[in-house]
Amino acid sequence: MAVRAYCSGVHGALWKLGTLNHVAIAVPEMEVARSFYRDMLGGRVSEAVPLPEHGVSTAFVELGNTKLELLEPLGDRSPILGFLRKNSQGGVHHICIEVDHLAHAVDQLRVRRVRTLSPEPQIGAHGKPVIFLHPKDCGGVLVELEEA
Repeated sequence: MAVRAYCSGVHGALWKLGTLNHVAIAVPEMEVARSFYRDMLGGRVSEAVPLPEHGVSTAFVELGNTKLELLEPLGDRSPILGFLRKNSQGGVHHICIEVDHLAHAVDQLRVRRVRTLSPEPQIGAHGKPVIFLHPKDCGGVLVELEEA
């Protein structure tokens, strides 16, 4: 069996990759999803919070070492509507990883031709700066980076 070696950082980087903050799940009906995680699985589930500036409502399921973020579309211009049209029952939408210096991470990733979905970071659901990396540059995974 081959042993994999993992690098703890990019050589010369001014930033460091941190822990998994959350896995986001797009849901067509927030209350159905909240009920499943709370009543069927026994999870601690937050109240849903509308975030009109992001076009979603969010609720978090606490898992101890990380969280699930439940995302329901809010409004006709929600960024997750397209995802739910393709996946009508919902599903994993993105992963969020913390970084210690978001601005340095974005600068270095752009130099390496990793695209972002917005020109600048925005304030995310946790009140911290976030930016999404293009899934075509991340092995098909939508990655959100959040300032730790």
